[in-house]
Amino acid sequence: MRNNPFANDPDRAAIWEMLVARDFRAFCAADWSMVEDDFIAEGFMGLDGGKKPNPDKWTVSFPDLETYKQEWLRQAALFQESTWEGPDPVLQYHDLTDMTQIEIKGNAAVAHKKFDGVMTSVQGDQTELNWQTLYQCRKVAGQWKIAGFLGYLPYPLGTQTKAYGELASAKRVPPGAKQHSTAGPYSPVLEVDGRKLVVISGQAALDLDGNVIGSDIVAQTKATLENCKMQLATAGCSLQDVFKVNVYLKDLADWPQFNEVYQHYFPDPKPVRTAVQTPLLMTFLVEVELWAAKS
Repeated sequence: MRNNPFANDPDRAAIWEMLVARDFRAFCAADWSMVEDDFIAEGFMGLDGGKKPNPDKWTVSFPDLETYKQEWLRQAALFQESTWEGPDPVLQYHDLTDMTQIEIKGNAAVAHKKFDGVMTSVQGDQTELNWQTLYQCRKVAGQWKIAGFLGYLPYPLGTQTKAYGELASAKRVPPGAKQHSTAGPYSPVLEVDGRKLVVISGQAALDLDGNVIGSDIVAQTKATLENCKMQLATAGCSLQDVFKVNVYLKDLADWPQFNEVYQHYFPDPKPVRTAVQTPLLMTFLVEVELWAAKS
């Protein structure tokens, strides 16, 4: 949203201008002087949610304004190192932002700033913006200022947690699940939160020019799983988010060597898995397809 949605509401309009329009211009220019008067230094504190739904994992990453300023400048400098596709980055930030919920009581306010979308550099690297921040604001001498914030919260905010305060991931092995003693590096069953599923096509040991990588199962397994990682990353996922793997081997005699490589790629709980022997294209020895649940 590029235009201030509170044209007929002076207080909310001022908060939106401060936290959206002015903030984006300053950040993209890496110019702290543009926003330094928007903060109340005394008592300022910022909490970092780390995009985690469990409040037990939120931390006091910014105990004072100076700490926040230095991190702001660091991130702004990194941002300036990239050249971005599409319209001006300031406008892109506007298009990926929703801050239409602002609660005001007297001289205090809470503004809900939500990011949802992707920015792509000219090199093809993608930066996912998918979090929300709650800004605590106060009106001082007629001007709205930022007194603190609770930032980098998941968007949408999840509330599921496991026992003992551990963060709930998008997948888990249900209590009581068992498998035989000769089982390999996989889980017998997983419960999956399927709100955001990511599925990739079968990957093989192939570079971007269409050349087969490696002539043995170890080399091809590594190249195949690296291709899987690359495809998942484009959707903001990692191998940790994978819950289902289908493996196609040209020769099941390669199974032990495949497993030796495979088990080092996937953290626990390992995905459920199916493997079959089948003819494969070209000189491929293995092909892998993955299903992931985006946290």
